[in-house]
Amino acid sequence: MAESVYSLCALTSVLCAVLLVQSWSRTRARILLWSALCFVGLAVNNLLLLLDLVFVPDVDLSRARALTATGSLLVLLVGLIWERR
Repeated sequence: MAESVYSLCALTSVLCAVLLVQSWSRTRARILLWSALCFVGLAVNNLLLLLDLVFVPDVDLSRARALTATGSLLVLLVGLIWERR
């Protein structure tokens, strides 16, 4: 059951990233670019979670997951601050 939830979360993140990139390519709104970059990172984070807990449970990927999640949210935060100016 947990594997399907992890897979669906990863799939949802990838789908959101793809839709945001498509929307950014049509409109060139910079906030969409920042959001797309954030969701690309979150998709990588979810894929790492799936790898860590399902496919290679004996390898600890928690540090890589924490770094990708933090980096993704920092990209969005920088984008929001940058666009505020």
